[in-house]
Amino acid sequence: MKPVRILGIDPGLRITGFGVIDKTGQKLAYVTSGCIKSNDKDSLPLRLKTLLDGIDEVIAAHQPDEAAIEKVFVNVNPQSTLLLGQARGAAIAALVLADLPVAEYTALQVKQAVVGHGKAAKEQVGHMVTRLLQLPGEPSADAADALACAICHAHGGQGLGNIATRGFRVKNGRLI
Repeated sequence: MKPVRILGIDPGLRITGFGVIDKTGQKLAYVTSGCIKSNDKDSLPLRLKTLLDGIDEVIAAHQPDEAAIEKVFVNVNPQSTLLLGQARGAAIAALVLADLPVAEYTALQVKQAVVGHGKAAKEQVGHMVTRLLQLPGEPSADAADALACAICHAHGGQGLGNIATRGFRVKNGRLI
C-alpha cells in the first residue's frame, strides 16, 4: 500500500509551522517539520513572499499528496486577525499553485482529533503529537500545531467521537 503524504500548515505572519507525515493504512509516520520565519522589519508583501517561498521549498523537497491548514480564529485585535488572514491566504495560494487538495480545520477540530477534547492547551497538543508520531523530542509549538493539523487530516477530520467533521464547522461544540 502506497503511503499518502500529508503536509500540515499552522499559518502565521511571523512564524508559520509546517509538518509532513505519511499515512499508510491507519499507521502514521513522521517525515519532517519546522518553521518558516519572516523578518518583522520587512514590508507585508516581502513577508508574504517569504511565506510563499518557504512553503514552495517544503513542497518541492517532500512532494506531499494532500495538505491541511488551520482555519483562522477571530482575535480581540481586528488588525492581528487581518494580518493572520493574509498569511493564511498566502499559504493556501502556495498549496493550490502546487495543485494540492487543501482541507481546512478549526483549532477545535484539530485538538479534538489529536488530544480528545477541543479545549486542550498547546502543551497537551505538543505532547500528544510527540507520542502519536513516536518522536524523540517535542517539536516547537508552531511545528507541533502543523503536525497536529496533518494528523487531524489523516484521521479524516474525525474528532467529536469519531464523527467525520471534514467540511463542517463547529459552533458551541456542535457541527453545523
